[in-house]
Amino acid sequence: MNKTRLEAFSDGVLAIIITVMVLEIKIPHGADWAELKPLIPTFLSYLLSFVYIAIYWGNHHHMLHSLKSVSSGIIWANMNLLFWLSLIPFSTGWMGENNFAPNTILVYGVLLLASGVSFVVLQKQIEKHVQDIDALKMAFANMKKKGIISTMVYASAIPFAYVSPIISGILFLAMAIIWLIPDKNIEKALTEKNDEQ
Repeated sequence: MNKTRLEAFSDGVLAIIITVMVLEIKIPHGADWAELKPLIPTFLSYLLSFVYIAIYWGNHHHMLHSLKSVSSGIIWANMNLLFWLSLIPFSTGWMGENNFAPNTILVYGVLLLASGVSFVVLQKQIEKHVQDIDALKMAFANMKKKGIISTMVYASAIPFAYVSPIISGILFLAMAIIWLIPDKNIEKALTEKNDEQ
């Protein structure tokens, strides 16, 4: 299979996920500024989830950039990742509607953990099919380290939902900041390889 089809499908799913999330923000019935105050938790949960979906989209794009073709293992690992990400709108809405109650944060953390593990699985599948470039292998090794750190932090944030939801939120935000800028080393390695040819 051509990787373009996988990219287009994944881009479409991620765009729908963002659309579903924004539809959860209910329009106030009044025009006073005070009408917006109850929406603050919903907006904050939407903002965090939007950033996470954008991060997955950017890093997903960079990983697929290293491929020439797609295997069935990559297709199913990609579908696994999209499954977990497609549940983010549910947990985002639930968390925002309930003012970041512990149960909602726990579910959000579990989904982030499952998405993170799924991303690592997809990365491992892609690594089997990338071009044999040392710089590219190093870029994937750096991403793997960040992936392992992320899964440990998400796993730590889950029990904190009942101790201090603020700590869980800080941990979620810290991981978003770490992943915010996609690793440019994949692009750099592929550009150097193309320049050599």
